[in-house]
Amino acid sequence: MKRALELAFKGLGHVAPNPMVGCVIVHNNQIISEGYHEQYGSAHAEPNAIKQVSDELLKESTLYVTLEPCSHYGKTPPCADLIISKGIKKVVVGNLDTNPLVSGKGIQKLKDAGIEVEYGVLDKECRALNKRFFTFHEKKRPYVILKWAQTQDGFISQWPLPQDKEDNWITGKESKELVHQWRSQEQAILIGYNTLMNDNPLLTTRLASGKNPIRLLLSRTIDLPADLNIFNDDAKTIIFNPVKDDIKNNIEFVKIDWNKKAQETLDYCFKNNISSIIIEGGTNTIYNFMNINAWDEAQVFVNPTKKFEHGISAPEINLNNITLINVGNDLLYTILNS
Repeated sequence: MKRALELAFKGLGHVAPNPMVGCVIVHNNQIISEGYHEQYGSAHAEPNAIKQVSDELLKESTLYVTLEPCSHYGKTPPCADLIISKGIKKVVVGNLDTNPLVSGKGIQKLKDAGIEVEYGVLDKECRALNKRFFTFHEKKRPYVILKWAQTQDGFISQWPLPQDKEDNWITGKESKELVHQWRSQEQAILIGYNTLMNDNPLLTTRLASGKNPIRLLLSRTIDLPADLNIFNDDAKTIIFNPVKDDIKNNIEFVKIDWNKKAQETLDYCFKNNISSIIIEGGTNTIYNFMNINAWDEAQVFVNPTKKFEHGISAPEINLNNITLINVGNDLLYTILNS
């Protein structure tokens, strides 16, 4: 199961909103085949592993998979049916799939066919791997990551803004590259109007490999300069606003109740299969999601030597459930919402 988890992780950034799944097939205590879900819409982990083994050998083998085999037709046929058709005698499962379309039906289908099923193996590790998937189906919203950088004295920006934007940078090269890698792993990235106008960000993965996330903007006004970077063709951009619904090319305006902007943004994402968001600011935007307790983890970079002495204050957060690592010369605090 540990090996199946390693395989599953390779799907990060490629399979959402599907879960990451890994599968190994064992014969006489030896792994004879491996597979994982490689791309959204393509074959699942089980068929990728099964296709490499003869039918005769499969009948004498045990299949290990990190998540309950699916029992329904989606973009691919049910994996449970394939396992049954191959005569595999035993299946070992990490997690039950809490997607209502599965939710125990896959395991029951295997048992009804006379297959020995064991489940809950490395359950905690398998669940952590698919934190986005489980949050999406159980909380009916995307997995939400808050991210910001702050100085040693607790500011995310000088104010007024300095003429040279480089004077306002807080983190180093290594932190910037890591953030771009994170962007490639999540389905969407969200900012507010002030961050848009102050920074004019691209919100892309240009410092890392991988796809660009969908760009989400919270803006009370729709009167935005046409030359802003988020209006380029690098990714789809969705502007949540209190004024209008409209779609033009890769730009979509979505009208919401501005007094419920955080919740309605999350509701839209759930309805449109966006299973994870990284929120990059600013402080007021982050507080909108904190105030309704709709966040799962915070990634906070701190430059331990830089001070602004005045400016825009960083969000205040409960410093429980923290891990701390060094990223270049910066400190990175990871806080989980308990």
